[in-house]
Amino acid sequence: MTSIETITLEVADPSVAERFYATAFGLRTQLRLRASQEPTSGFRGFTLSLTTAQPADVNALIDAALDGGATVLKPVKKSFWGYGGVVEAPDGTVWKVATSAKKDTGPATRRFDSIVALLGVADVAASKQFYLDRGLTVAKSFGRMYVEFATGSGPVKLALYRRRALAKDAGVSPEGTGSHRITLGGAAEPFTDPDGFAWEPTGAVVS
Repeated sequence: MTSIETITLEVADPSVAERFYATAFGLRTQLRLRASQEPTSGFRGFTLSLTTAQPADVNALIDAALDGGATVLKPVKKSFWGYGGVVEAPDGTVWKVATSAKKDTGPATRRFDSIVALLGVADVAASKQFYLDRGLTVAKSFGRMYVEFATGSGPVKLALYRRRALAKDAGVSPEGTGSHRITLGGAAEPFTDPDGFAWEPTGAVVS
């Protein structure tokens, strides 16, 4: 395993979720959707992020998400690291849209440069080693707080963050129970990591 090839979100109504993601974020091929009624409540332990080139693109994507029925968790604003905001999609998935740039260099395009799957974990060092043992290599690491893996040519970056810190960054309570409602694709064989995040082969059938 060297990269994430697919992300599958488990949602109550795939057709409704498909319309939202296509209209709000232009995600037509990057996400898979699977019908699920698995119980879940509170923070699901992960966020998905879209990184953009400039603040205008952040605003355009956030506005489109809100028009599509998303709710604000953190309003867009400038920070030490750049500019961004956080919303919750109608299916309950938490999305952060951000840029490291603080000034616009052109008109808004609603394009994004990358997708990041950020998993909230109990022990960053232990989970880091778990993924290293499965063939990933580290791109960035900040002690026991955060690690980002080098995911090659895959369309999605993978990173780990302490669960409570991730919840704070998303603007939600860290408490949550039940299904994560996400499955990551890119493994040779199915497995579940120490924090309960499921992986499956890229070619697994999605219904």
